[in-house]
Amino acid sequence: MSAAAAAPAGDAPAKKGSKKLIIILVAVLLLVLIGGGAAFFLMKKKAAEDGGEEGDADAGHGKAAAAHAPAAKKPERKPGHPPTYVALDPFVVNLADREQERYAQIGITLEVDEPKFADEMKGYMPAIRNGILMILSHKTAAELLDREGKEKLAEEVMREAVRPMGIEIDGEEEDPAPGKKKRKKVPVYNPVQHVHFSSFIIQ
Repeated sequence: MSAAAAAPAGDAPAKKGSKKLIIILVAVLLLVLIGGGAAFFLMKKKAAEDGGEEGDADAGHGKAAAAHAPAAKKPERKPGHPPTYVALDPFVVNLADREQERYAQIGITLEVDEPKFADEMKGYMPAIRNGILMILSHKTAAELLDREGKEKLAEEVMREAVRPMGIEIDGEEEDPAPGKKKRKKVPVYNPVQHVHFSSFIIQ
């Protein structure tokens, strides 16, 4: 009788130990689940912030520039795909020479990064031609006959061709006033990659 009564008393510590073990396991499992959930939430939040910053950067370049990368790096052209050219009607303009009347007849073809941008340029063509004519009318025959003058003209045309579309390309930095530092300008991507002269007549 005493032996039968002692059996339940001996099982009590074993049951208490197994309950403690179960409680510890449940607590550890909850900690792992909470930690994993917190890590997943933080990673998702960071990814969303990174995506938002990229969207904000694209939005700041105007309607025409929004479809193009803001960085100054030229996208790699796929092999077998020729460049896209936009041929402008020839320009005939009086030059800025004071000694005698001189005029220039210049054919210009723009090389752009993709056909889509070439199509967009057509809607801005009157403004683009006007800007290029203004550049040419301030040149002298001596400036245009020189190779360096032609290269400088090509750079100016590249900048002016995209200005009506809301893309501002900075030219050469001017020396700052004494005591002031040069500002670092963020490079802006220009979809016009090259300016080609198809004809260049000065009389």
